[in-house]
Amino acid sequence: MICAQSPVGPLGADAADGAVTALVWGKAGSLTGGPLHRQLSDELAAYFAGALKEFTVPLAPRGNLFQQAFYAALSEIPYGETRTYGDLAKDLGVSAQAIGQACGANPIAILIPCHRVLGASGLGGYSGMGGVEAKVALLKLEGAAGLLI
Repeated sequence: MICAQSPVGPLGADAADGAVTALVWGKAGSLTGGPLHRQLSDELAAYFAGALKEFTVPLAPRGNLFQQAFYAALSEIPYGETRTYGDLAKDLGVSAQAIGQACGANPIAILIPCHRVLGASGLGGYSGMGGVEAKVALLKLEGAAGLLI
């Protein structure tokens, strides 16, 4: 069962041990019902309606120590704000390229907001379905569109 119909397409999710492990673009994932599915569906609907700025659904992205630190840093970027790949690279002591690769491998995009990370002189990429257009749509939803001009 799809968790949300959204401006960036249908979204499903995978879960394990009571937490979301991946957001699935364009189809249903393994999370097909129950309290976690309801919470995620409700929070996504509220987010896309502009009424939710911070997700509380339990998340459990898989990854090594660097990836976990990266997910935590992404999650600290406030709604409607952005950082650059270079900003995060400096904070985490890695290259901007490593940040870009980690953004591309983020299994829980939107909930762990990699769309809020921009290049020093442009948007950068986006691994979610719809690519950069989806990134722009999410930034516009959050009121960060002024940053795109």
